[in-house]
Amino acid sequence: MTKVDARDLQTNETDDRGRIYLGTEYANKRVTVAVVEVESDHPDEDELAAAYREASGSAEELAEEWDDTSDEAWGGLDE
Repeated sequence: MTKVDARDLQTNETDDRGRIYLGTEYANKRVTVAVVEVESDHPDEDELAAAYREASGSAEELAEEWDDTSDEAWGGLDE
């Protein structure tokens, strides 16, 4: 097994099917690839849950404000 120098490590992005183009220098050769870390450009579940809670709280505040404004408007029409 060949040892890899840390300076030879590369970061590549995958295509939409999760494939990486290594280059022609690896053509017709056996290549072993190790995935060290995976970063996602999509928010994780915790981030989505936090955003949902924040949006839900904002929506409740807006609904309460609208109720107050609506009550005032209807009240003004009754006078």
